[in-house]
Amino acid sequence: MSNQLARATILDTSTGESVSVMYNPEEMKLDQGNSFAEVGIPGLDASPLQYVRGKTRTLSMELFFDTYETGQDVRAHTARIVRLLDKRADTHAPPVLVFVLGSFTFRCVLVDAGQRFTHFRPDGRPVRSYLSVRLQEYVEVSVQIERGLFLGSPTVAGATRQAVDLARDVAAGNARVHVVGVGETLQGVSAVLLGDPKRWRELAELNDVADPFDLAPGSRLVVPGRG
Repeated sequence: MSNQLARATILDTSTGESVSVMYNPEEMKLDQGNSFAEVGIPGLDASPLQYVRGKTRTLSMELFFDTYETGQDVRAHTARIVRLLDKRADTHAPPVLVFVLGSFTFRCVLVDAGQRFTHFRPDGRPVRSYLSVRLQEYVEVSVQIERGLFLGSPTVAGATRQAVDLARDVAAGNARVHVVGVGETLQGVSAVLLGDPKRWRELAELNDVADPFDLAPGSRLVVPGRG
């Protein structure tokens, strides 16, 4: 058996590029849990709970980088990880990653990366950095519909059915996801993608949009089929 230290590595599944950390993290924190909805019943002191779904697992840690001995700008190393926040041109989303440390693997996306520089060369070049990262588990879209009785709040049941139907339509190709560009409005999106600008109300209700004239660039809209 080899006594060689396993080095933590982050693999970009879209390019195959791997980024090894300079030093393994001293500790890692893995959070997971469940979501429940309260079922309001008049007259009861406490509301019964209805299980809704499991929460996505998150893995957080602090990585240490030190280039004092070589004098190299430490950002040359930290930037390789920070760039994993950038969205890809083909998917309009950051890449799916795999974090590996020994026998531990975690399929994920990078959601946060905070840099803290603690030592500098005389010319102001940073040579020591702590990089706090938070990775969120990535789960492939797979919708399963179970027929039966839903024992829970009608509001929660309706929202759950709507979300499941929407995900099923996207997976089946009966709906698509549109990334909002700068200056776009719901009427414009309706005209181009649905062939009818008057269907903007349908888009607003489907995506819970409060102001059809104030769409955030980069946000995503689920667009139904033209039928």
